[in-house]
Amino acid sequence: MKVLIKCFGLKIILYGICATFAEIAIRGVLQPLLVGQMLHYFNSMDVDKLHAYSYAVGIILCSAFNVFVTHLTLMGITHMSLKIRVACYSLIYRKTLKMTRTALSETTIGQIVNLLSNDINRFEVYLIFLHSLWFGPLETIILTYVMYYVIDIGVASIIGVAALLMFIPLQVWLGKKSSELRSRIAIKTDERVRFTNEIISGIQAIKMYTWENPFSALIEKARKMEINIIRWASYIKGVSTSFIIFTTRISLFITVLAYTLFGYEITVEKVFMISACYSCLCLSMAMFLPQGIRGAAEMIVTVKRLKKFLMCDELISSKIETKKTSKENNKDAKKNNKESVKENNKKNAKHQKEANAKEDLTEQNKKDYTIVDEPKCVEYSISIKNGSAKWQDYERENTLHNININVRPNELIAVVGQVGAGKSSLMNVILKELRLHKGFIQINGKMAYASQEPWLFAGSVRQNILFGRKMDQIRYNHVVEVCQLKRDFSLLPYGDKTIIGERGISLSGGQRARVNLARAVYADADIYLMDDPLSAVDAHVGKYMFEKCISKYLGNKTRILVTHQLQYLRNVDRIIVLKNGTIQAEGTYDELISMRVDFGRLLENQWEANEKFSPPLLASASRRNSHTSSIKSLNSFMIDDTSKQGPAEVAEMRTVGNVSGRVYTNYLRAGGNWCVISIVAMLFISTQLAASSTDFFLAQWIEIEEHFMNQTENGVVEDPRSPLTRMQCIYIYSGLIVLTICITLIRSWIFFWTCMRSSVRLHDRMFRSISRATMRFFNTNTSGRILNRFSKDMGGVDEMLPTLFMDSVQINLWMLSITVLVAISNVWLLIPTAFVGIVFYYLRAFYLATSRSVKRLEGTTRSPVFAHLNATLQGLSTIRAFGAETTLIKEFDNHQDLHSSATYIFIASTRAFGLWLDIVCILYIALVTLSFLMLDNYGRGSRNGEYVGLAITQSINITGIFQWGMRQSAELENQMTSVERILEYSKVDSEPPLKSIPDKKPKSEWPQRGKIEFKNVFLRYAPLEPPVLKDLTFVIFPREKVGIVGRTGAGKSSLIQALFRLANVDGLIEIDEVDTSQIGLHDLRSKISIIPQEPYLFSGSLRRNLDPFNSYMDEVLWQALKEVELKELDLETHINEGGSNLSVGQRQLVCLARAIVRNNRILVLDEATANVDSQTDELIQITIKKKFQNCTVLTIAHRLNTVMDSDRILVIDAGSVVVSQFFYDLIFLCIFSIASIIEFK
Repeated sequence: MKVLIKCFGLKIILYGICATFAEIAIRGVLQPLLVGQMLHYFNSMDVDKLHAYSYAVGIILCSAFNVFVTHLTLMGITHMSLKIRVACYSLIYRKTLKMTRTALSETTIGQIVNLLSNDINRFEVYLIFLHSLWFGPLETIILTYVMYYVIDIGVASIIGVAALLMFIPLQVWLGKKSSELRSRIAIKTDERVRFTNEIISGIQAIKMYTWENPFSALIEKARKMEINIIRWASYIKGVSTSFIIFTTRISLFITVLAYTLFGYEITVEKVFMISACYSCLCLSMAMFLPQGIRGAAEMIVTVKRLKKFLMCDELISSKIETKKTSKENNKDAKKNNKESVKENNKKNAKHQKEANAKEDLTEQNKKDYTIVDEPKCVEYSISIKNGSAKWQDYERENTLHNININVRPNELIAVVGQVGAGKSSLMNVILKELRLHKGFIQINGKMAYASQEPWLFAGSVRQNILFGRKMDQIRYNHVVEVCQLKRDFSLLPYGDKTIIGERGISLSGGQRARVNLARAVYADADIYLMDDPLSAVDAHVGKYMFEKCISKYLGNKTRILVTHQLQYLRNVDRIIVLKNGTIQAEGTYDELISMRVDFGRLLENQWEANEKFSPPLLASASRRNSHTSSIKSLNSFMIDDTSKQGPAEVAEMRTVGNVSGRVYTNYLRAGGNWCVISIVAMLFISTQLAASSTDFFLAQWIEIEEHFMNQTENGVVEDPRSPLTRMQCIYIYSGLIVLTICITLIRSWIFFWTCMRSSVRLHDRMFRSISRATMRFFNTNTSGRILNRFSKDMGGVDEMLPTLFMDSVQINLWMLSITVLVAISNVWLLIPTAFVGIVFYYLRAFYLATSRSVKRLEGTTRSPVFAHLNATLQGLSTIRAFGAETTLIKEFDNHQDLHSSATYIFIASTRAFGLWLDIVCILYIALVTLSFLMLDNYGRGSRNGEYVGLAITQSINITGIFQWGMRQSAELENQMTSVERILEYSKVDSEPPLKSIPDKKPKSEWPQRGKIEFKNVFLRYAPLEPPVLKDLTFVIFPREKVGIVGRTGAGKSSLIQALFRLANVDGLIEIDEVDTSQIGLHDLRSKISIIPQEPYLFSGSLRRNLDPFNSYMDEVLWQALKEVELKELDLETHINEGGSNLSVGQRQLVCLARAIVRNNRILVLDEATANVDSQTDELIQITIKKKFQNCTVLTIAHRLNTVMDSDRILVIDAGSVVVSQFFYDLIFLCIFSIASIIEFK
């Protein structure tokens, strides 16, 4: 908060002073006094017409001055709120780039998205009301003084203002409750968005496991808890909004009542001067002050949440000494290492406090970490001494313990070990992702990193390889060659310029791994960290890449290779064997063999197997042709090129033109039937009738008082023409006030209840539609784009839209009532009123034609901001390893600049619209005010000033309020684009029904045998795309074990998509003679188990990841964990989002446990052992042979030992089966004729 005040406070205060002067001095004091003087002209003979004209001109000029100053200050404050948003966005993004892995595991993507989309937005919404916190009370004091002494109503003014101030404690209490509810809403929204993000990320697994229903129930539960709190916050907002209607009237009523009961005579001048003063007080105290209190409360909550996020742990660079390369040391030989570290820390501390972290290290850290003053020579590229580390401080056992490693320049080190041995943790220590709590680490040189799980962003393949670096064609060609990507480029529709989707969704796992490695190789670093990069490629390609890329091309670099491919260990300089976080053995291959390290037998068998059965192999099939794409999240990696360009990316749909009436109808109908809508409409009309009747009756009461009391020299004489007595007027006026209060509160409650009901139904419809959408929808829409609907758009519908709707309807009805009251005073004013109405209509139409498109543009330019953030969080380790933070920050700023430009255009156009509306209102005030003087219907001393006063005070009120209402109505239409965008996602293409028609439903024991038959099957991912599978025909017999292989783009994974009906299929697929197209998706998919290549786990307990339906007994789940050797995990063990607290191998074993629990007759392995070590691979193979002996097993594999036990091999090429042979028959044929056909990855 202090930082925000320091950066933006001065300008905001200056704008507030200007607004305060215009509001208090001009509108609050001067204008009411001028109104009183003008009304005195009509009620007495003391004022001549020239003075009356001067008073009228003064009233008009006061309104004009107030309008121009107010719009100037509001534009300035709104601009400042936009700057605050930009600053906070930038601060949050920069913070994410520095957060530790532990902090990131505790801070979900959904929480960060909600912080950006909803919390920071509070500054834009409420900052304009912040000044009401001090100018409201100040205005109250000044106007009380004016009414007491200048207008001369004495104690009655104090009583009336006291009545107004009695609402302040209630407003404060409501603001406090609003703050509490805002905090709770933020937490619940975080949770809902987090669940939604998890479901979007793991939607394919959810569909394959038929888990739509339990996850839908999870979202519905989270949404219900969120909307219950939002509903109470809306009721509070409704009560606060109701104050606008009756606060002024109550204060005026009590003031007039007290004045008359004290025995004083009420006059037209005094009543309408008081009315004008209370109108100002109403705006500042009843309308702006509650908004200011609520806004201040919510902004404080936002600042607290922002502070909590910014206080998350950061990487502390001072604990790890990164020295310069030999070239850089030659240039800077005169500068010692300490000065270099200090200089780097100064640069890093420009925007954040990282330099201070170095100074604030604890004494223990100072002992554990030693900073070398100046190295005499670079003996080691990496040196770790007595290093111990753990992810959480509260953990008792270290993840790594007493690690001592010295890596010399140009050395190739292999790191091996079982699943969970600490291999990836060691890499994270070197990458500074995991901080040593004991020991010392020294790194000399730039690093490049190839992660175990490939990270690709939405863009072209070339952009992913270059990663923002300049194009060196010779080096680029060499990298493509040694990473075995030439063949893939020739198969992609646009070569290396083919656009890949978010996370590289349009590439196969092997292609992603090779592109990921190519990025590291192209970086030309000094140190290469490679976390099992060869696991996703077959033996031949892996051998080539190891020999040509890792050993030869990178031969003069320092390399650390984490691998499960034991055959490569013969050719490394040194091997480090990890077990339980410690170094079990270290040495050359021959030294470890002599030490009888137990990997020797596995190595020999694995090596011999691969040497014997390794035909020329390439990459496995891509998930689909690379036509799908999405909004770019890292556009800065675009390289200007005049050669053939890749395909244009699929842009986010943006509707043009008016928001159709269908959108309004759908929103209203979602809240209730026409009966409910009619009741709400009648309550709005009744509220305004009651309020306007109160105003009109006050004028009648004044007229009655003037006729009732005819003052003469001898005393007071009753006027027999008076129809009502004073007490009767008081009773009627009191009844109208009470009626107004009651109807207003009832209206607000029912209206917000209806809006909340609408929000619930719109969200549920959208989520159901998304959960039932085809996989093509998720492949062509980024997760950031989808999350934008569930966060920003849904947040607007929940909280902003009801307020906009109420303001628009309420103020428009108010304007209608003003028109009626003015017409009662002077019927000829209907002519200029009609003219002004026409001008307003065309101004609004002109404004909406632009603002609507700008608002939609703002929505579409917002999506890349979230997509970029999402992509960054997914590849944070890679980004930091490459030192690409600056490039990513620049790109984020570019996205934000584009979004902010659209937002600023919208703000400026909105403010211009309001200014022109108020200018027209000033002309209308001039017409109304001058008409009474020019037409002279109520001449000098006519004693009909009550009607003049009613018309003038009502017309004065339209400035500000009317343009606010018109802007709110325009903003309502703009905000309805959020409803429009939600409705778009409520009608996306859906999959076939989940449940079967009763007469088509298969028996519960189906399938009993597991026979699978494809007959003339064609598969397309889109209607206009060529088929990926072409006339596919084959039979897999019961209990048969079939291996599926083929070259890149052949269609292997598409075959699995067809089996699970994840894409459009033509032809016949039968399982045990049952046509799968005739049964429900759940009946089909629930009978097929799958172990995917990329296992995805959901946050929550391990039990929920195994059995979200709670369909199995604990004994069954425990037995499954025992079978996969995960019995050390408890069923209530908490799983982080994406399973980030488990290794890839452990996640794969959890997926195997899922398959064991389901116990189906058909099992599909989609390269299930690609990212696991040999021991885990062997465990998986043994478990499958044991538990699925009587099942039909389809295996897409890249390791020969995985398919060696298959009964038959299907070779897929160009979407067709070209070979279907028994394995050893195929090997025999391969030797003589078709060695080039069987190509894996």
